[in-house]
Amino acid sequence: MAKAKAKQTDYAIMLEPLGETDGGGWLASVPALPGCMGDGETPEEAIADARDAIRAWHDAARELGREIPGPAATGQWRQRVPRSLHEKLKLAAAREGMSLNGYVASVLAERIGRAVA
Repeated sequence: MAKAKAKQTDYAIMLEPLGETDGGGWLASVPALPGCMGDGETPEEAIADARDAIRAWHDAARELGREIPGPAATGQWRQRVPRSLHEKLKLAAAREGMSLNGYVASVLAERIGRAVA
């Protein structure tokens, strides 16, 4: 069976602020693709630049006949938590009008610094 082609939005993009000595703004790197990164004045600009870099990285790899790695994670795991935390998360999700899974994903994404696509 052929492996599904990875989309730009399938890759984790890690954001970090650049110091003034580095020109300020934001750096967005793609750990699954060595050397693949983008930058911008805002996090959104850096992510957009990184997505363009993913496309260019894929094009260059194809031209060179190299394998294109897919994203490292499958997007799913199981996590046991104390019952009290589970109950608190359920209540918070209900207040937000979200599913428990959606709420936990949004909290994790906010903490990591990347919006849920």
